[in-house]
Amino acid sequence: MDHLQELENKSVHIFREAYANFKNLCMLWSIGKDSTVLLWLARKAFFGHVPFPLVHIDTAYKIPEMIEYRDKLAKKWKLNMVYGQNEEILAKKLTFPDGKVDRITCCRYLKTDALRETLSGKGKRYRLNHSTGEYEVDKNTEPYTGVIVGARSDEEGSRSKERYFSPRDVESQWDVGDQPPEFWNQFKTDFAPGTHLRIHPLLDWTELNIWEYIKRENIPTVSLYYNQGDGKRYRSLGCYPCTTPIESDARNVDEIIEELSSGKLKNIAERSGRAQDKDDGGGLETLRRGGYM
Repeated sequence: MDHLQELENKSVHIFREAYANFKNLCMLWSIGKDSTVLLWLARKAFFGHVPFPLVHIDTAYKIPEMIEYRDKLAKKWKLNMVYGQNEEILAKKLTFPDGKVDRITCCRYLKTDALRETLSGKGKRYRLNHSTGEYEVDKNTEPYTGVIVGARSDEEGSRSKERYFSPRDVESQWDVGDQPPEFWNQFKTDFAPGTHLRIHPLLDWTELNIWEYIKRENIPTVSLYYNQGDGKRYRSLGCYPCTTPIESDARNVDEIIEELSSGKLKNIAERSGRAQDKDDGGGLETLRRGGYM
């Protein structure tokens, strides 16, 4: 068994443990490479069917191709697709692109607050109607108490402090110092009532593993990850006003794998194009402690 197969097996095991032990699960799909691999693994874990909703937090500032890709796959794979949005903040134009707040505050409004409201059922949710192909207001307002996320420990400093089964309080607040120990394949799945769970099946994967798996499984991704002829590509995807591409000649999956394997990017952080990370002191811990992904 090769390393990729070992990673796949462990991730599938985490999915099945989560589904067996927690009610009202959902899975976050940011449309990026990691969460799309996560979606692929979920379909493997449950034999082509994803038995819980996929939730996307739409900031209204995602690159258009990302939304087109989301809806194309949701319809093709018949996914239970839900999105949430901080409509009040957008209506008031209290965003960084509108010049009203800084990037971190904008992220808190459009991502953290929107995520918390969407998960709790207090905020308006929209669900894809496969009969019409349109999104409609979701009548189900039951809270999601467990959330499966595509975080990797090597991607960014605060994520290295996570566990496979990571507890939050009822407000999704994260106490970094109060994390359960996880030894070998033993996971804590028994938590006090009111605990909100984040579940991380990709925690031990690396960026290189993700791309090797995308190649092995022939997983479709957005074209934004590849150089289109201008010598640049996106390495990490976010909102277009705050995300910039890196210099790269990689035009396909093989060239990205070669770029990562050769060490060409060893001095460039994976999220170096995400401006909000720099505004948060080079990391995401402030946002993540408050409930961000």
